Amino acid sequence: MSVAGTGEGRHDRRMVGWLSLTQLITWGSVFYTFSLLMEPVERELGLTRAQSSLAFSLALLAEGALAYPVGRWIDQGHERAVMTGGSLLAAACLALHTMVHSVAAFYAVWVALGVALAGTLYNPVFAVVTRRFPQDFRRAIITLTFLGGLASTVFIPLSAWLIQVFGWRQALWILAALQLLVCAPLHALLLRGAPRPAPPLAADAARPSPAAYLRSAPFLLIGVFVVGMMAVTAALPPHMISLLRGNGLAEAWVIAIPAAIGVIQVLGRLLLYFFEHHFDLHRANRWIPVLIPLGLAALLAGAGHPWAALLFVLLYGLGNGMLTIVKGTAIAQYVNREHVASLNGALGLPMALARALAPWALGLLWSPERGYAPGLWLLLALSVVAVLALLLAQRRALVMT
Repeated sequence: MSVAGTGEGRHDRRMVGWLSLTQLITWGSVFYTFSLLMEPVERELGLTRAQSSLAFSLALLAEGALAYPVGRWIDQGHERAVMTGGSLLAAACLALHTMVHSVAAFYAVWVALGVALAGTLYNPVFAVVTRRFPQDFRRAIITLTFLGGLASTVFIPLSAWLIQVFGWRQALWILAALQLLVCAPLHALLLRGAPRPAPPLAADAARPSPAAYLRSAPFLLIGVFVVGMMAVTAALPPHMISLLRGNGLAEAWVIAIPAAIGVIQVLGRLLLYFFEHHFDLHRANRWIPVLIPLGLAALLAGAGHPWAALLFVLLYGLGNGMLTIVKGTAIAQYVNREHVASLNGALGLPMALARALAPWALGLLWSPERGYAPGLWLLLALSVVAVLALLLAQRRALVMT
């Protein structure tokens, strides 16, 4: 088992900075723009909300289904082709989206966009920097998420303005151009000279393959942690407005606080970037995820009080911002670094299912009499189990090294 430290090597700040820009654009132009497309597409195609939402769920499932093969290709040294091809596919699909006039075409475009996301979002780019900067990948990943965390803050107002001024079809042409003229060239230029897998030596014959790690206790425990936290953090955002209203906040706060979560997440990552060298890396990994159940507990303990909602959003925003780093580095730190893309990819489909089903499940548990309390108790229990799974994975990995 490999338990990575911080190391002395430095990541290429220029490369990571430009890759951060591609993350900002891709998260913003595809992932966050969907919510703004729902209503105009529904009006033109005559869809119900359930029918339009299904397109996004299909995209998430396609992304998850492709995560493992994409990870394998990156581990084999094909990162440039994967990420450049993903950006070109995203550009083509956004352009094709402008020509959608049927439900089938709408679904087909979003399935293809899910394929594009599998090759361009956090999972592949985290694997790229882990392979290129094995002694400093954690700092590189934190840097990558600074701009990525602001994608909703930048693109929700930008895409809304484009749709209002030009209409949704013309707005998509502009977003497609960003993928074609910015993201694809940057991936093609930056990702040249990818490190190749080391040739097998006679002494390496007994080394485990990626499949062997899939059955290891640390990997399975990290899987419980990552999928569990994905379910919690995916369930909350679609219900955030109703949740805050139910806790007695004024309407101005109800709107302002969710909009500020992106900034709070980036603040958490900034704190981690500047101060994590002052404390033990593994201790930080244990305590950061605890912020999520603490936030949920505060909300449940202070039900109906505005202070509880404010404390919840602060803890959730900080925790979720730093949790991205912990999830993105856990496999490399506690399972194996050589096969990090493949192993992270193996969790892609379970994560996609959790992300797609959790918001629906939280809605099912809501009732006029009890509000979100039953669902919040379930999310609290799930987050505690996830935190304990990470703790056990750390202990197993550290013992085996």
